[in-house]
Amino acid sequence: MTTTLYRLLTGEDSSEFCHKVTRALDAGWVLYGSPSYAFDAGTGVMRCAQAVTKEADAYDPDRRLGEQ
Repeated sequence: MTTTLYRLLTGEDSSEFCHKVTRALDAGWVLYGSPSYAFDAGTGVMRCAQAVTKEADAYDPDRRLGEQ
């Protein structure tokens, strides 16, 4: 039986955020829905979020999702 892992990647709207999403896709994660953007008034920058999912044989809550 497989399980679906879920992660919400977040960060400032920058190339580093795009690299974070690309690394997840390269590791087998799949985009889930559309990206979200919001203005962070505390820091004065736009922030991004992108959900990703991945099928796995098992879920281990003691391990980081990015390592599963």
